[in-house]
Amino acid sequence: MTIDISDLIRKMINSKKEYLVFETDVLLQESGDIQFLEPVKLDSTLNFVGDILSLDGRIKTRLRLSCSRCLEEFDTAIDVEIHEKFSSNLNNKDDEINFIEGDVIDINNIIENNIEMALPIKKLCNEDCKGLCYHCGINLNLSNCECEKGNVDPRLKKLGNLFSAY
Repeated sequence: MTIDISDLIRKMINSKKEYLVFETDVLLQESGDIQFLEPVKLDSTLNFVGDILSLDGRIKTRLRLSCSRCLEEFDTAIDVEIHEKFSSNLNNKDDEINFIEGDVIDINNIIENNIEMALPIKKLCNEDCKGLCYHCGINLNLSNCECEKGNVDPRLKKLGNLFSAY
């Protein structure tokens, strides 16, 4: 997805509003693919001050994630504010400023990075998720398992006796 900024660069206007819809299916992430249920909507304002172009806006979409505890899929809404800065001046050495060339800016990576930053580290279908049984693998949210809970590694049995003395 690109935004034409030629009118801002040529100083015809100082500010403009952009409303874009970004169609995508999957966001690749180290912890697994994330499926988009709705198009990504970007409602933003571009302001040119000096040699810095500021993009301020809001990203909205719905995603399908996999729960970190029970591995079930669940849907969640994303509503993120973004604040990005751009410049074509090579003298701007600020890490927060994105370098641009030409009359358009490509914001695909910016949108994906902001969505990834908005995701929780531990994705849970709900706060009370019980997860999976570590012996049989059954989803403890759906049913109870018949596994023995007191099954302790024999090498650690003496350690367990130590703590029961107190």
